[in-house]
Amino acid sequence: MWINILIGVLSLIAGVAIGFFIARKTMMNYLKKNPPINEKMLRVMMMQMGMNPSQKKITQMMKAMNNQMK
Repeated sequence: MWINILIGVLSLIAGVAIGFFIARKTMMNYLKKNPPINEKMLRVMMMQMGMNPSQKKITQMMKAMNNQMK
């Protein structure tokens, strides 16, 4: 009787752990393919803040954000 409960609990823990890692890998792949911000969005945000962004500055900021994701 107690062996059935133990098997059930261990199966539940294993399922949660496997599900977590699969969901994490899927989310990382999604974010890599579809980054949350791109150069156009960054340019618009900087212009809204009153800055006149150069391409060099935008490239530097995108590189910094990509390095943070790694």
